[in-house]
Amino acid sequence: MTTTDPAGLTVPGEEELRTFEELAVAVALEAGRLIVDERPADLGVASTKSSATDVVTVMDQRAQELIRTRLQEARPQDGFLGEEEPGTSGRSRVTWVVDPIDGTVNYLYAIPAYAVSVAAVVGDPTTPGAWRPVAGAVVNPVSGQLFHARLGGGAHLRVGEGTSRPLGVAQPPRLGQALAGTGFGYGAERRLWQARVLTEVLPHVRDIRRIGSAALDICSVALGTLDCYFERGLNPWDLAAAWLVLTESGGLFTGLDGGAPDPALVVGAAAPLHGELSELVRRAVEVAGEE
Repeated sequence: MTTTDPAGLTVPGEEELRTFEELAVAVALEAGRLIVDERPADLGVASTKSSATDVVTVMDQRAQELIRTRLQEARPQDGFLGEEEPGTSGRSRVTWVVDPIDGTVNYLYAIPAYAVSVAAVVGDPTTPGAWRPVAGAVVNPVSGQLFHARLGGGAHLRVGEGTSRPLGVAQPPRLGQALAGTGFGYGAERRLWQARVLTEVLPHVRDIRRIGSAALDICSVALGTLDCYFERGLNPWDLAAAWLVLTESGGLFTGLDGGAPDPALVVGAAAPLHGELSELVRRAVEVAGEE
């Protein structure tokens, strides 16, 4: 049976959520194998995104087409929103939000920190606050780490052919001992603004890590290899599946004001570190001024 969440969104029942999770896992793993097994030694660049440093590879597009084909075969009535092309609406209440390679530059340079992200969401994923993920999977095809979750079913990690184990965020350290993850945009003005914010944040945390994949960063908070995370400029496909992994592991993932995640800024951590980091980043943004 379906239910309605506090935001008024219709949430599928347990059986359907389990089906969504299994489908997300299957297609993410298949796409992950594709981008590793068929990665050319000399990657061809098909086009550019927001600037010359934000490359889109042929493999990026191939992976998305594979994911879209598999999802349409299984769920032809659902909508689709991927990084590499405009979204399409469906006849159902579900939209699949997909990043075929999160961490494209890492992939280009063969740095083993990139991921395939696949999530089923309800609501309108193009409008902040009007949607939520209900099932999803994030796979790092190089390390073999597979993060997966469904709403109300907890978050889990599987490595390689092993069995999945549940994830639960540990009691976090205080802010001054926290290892924080973040990322930077592709445009020069965005990066300059983010650097000003980082200058204000860095003296108040243990250290900063910039891994290069938002999906893996957020899942790392659920895993415990990062204590917290913040970033500006994330799109729905960057965060949809990882958002659910973190919240189903017991963490918080919000906008800077505590509401739904939005492109302006997101903050992820377990309480009470989430509140401490949010306040620190809020002050840093005030000091940094307008982007």
